[in-house]
Amino acid sequence: MPRLSAAERREQLAEAAIRVMIRDGVAETTTRAVVAEAGVPLGAFHYCFRSKEELFETVIERIMERNLPPAGLAHPPGATPFEKVRAILHAYWEQVLARPAEHLVTYEVTQYALRRPGLADLARRQYRHYLEVNRAHLESMARAAGLAWTVDLAVLARHGLGVLDGLTLTWLIDRDDAQALAALDEYARYLASVAEPLPEAGGPAA
Repeated sequence: MPRLSAAERREQLAEAAIRVMIRDGVAETTTRAVVAEAGVPLGAFHYCFRSKEELFETVIERIMERNLPPAGLAHPPGATPFEKVRAILHAYWEQVLARPAEHLVTYEVTQYALRRPGLADLARRQYRHYLEVNRAHLESMARAAGLAWTVDLAVLARHGLGVLDGLTLTWLIDRDDAQALAALDEYARYLASVAEPLPEAGGPAA
């Protein structure tokens, strides 16, 4: 077995856990199942993670990281705020379409945590993390599109989380691509309505 750093071993175990969760479900994802999937001894798990809860948090972070849209998305000259926002949201949606099983795991983790005494805080931390990521994503979206939001960012992040979270779950249930994209475009129209273009570099301020 190759020698890996603690960070590399954590990554290996997190990826193994994702595979087990997709295949067997979150409730059946034991530490023994994860180390068996990774092909490492049980001691490797306890070296890298203090608890299964910590592993679940890492799993959620890994899934979120690779499902964010690409940074620095290019926009054609003259694109409207709606077109810019829409392009970024569609880039996010492509990640959902590419890895639906991983998104299903995140919802299953939430339900699993809420139904077990002592794990409810995992679900709260999960959604606090979602809010932080959504806020950062909105800030990144505004920079990439040359926009400024006219709504309080904390409120906009919570609103956006509700829209995208619900839209993703609905699509996982019915797989209606056309309706999902129509709803996504409606959200893009809303975001464009609460955004204003930033002054051009070197140009006069509004």
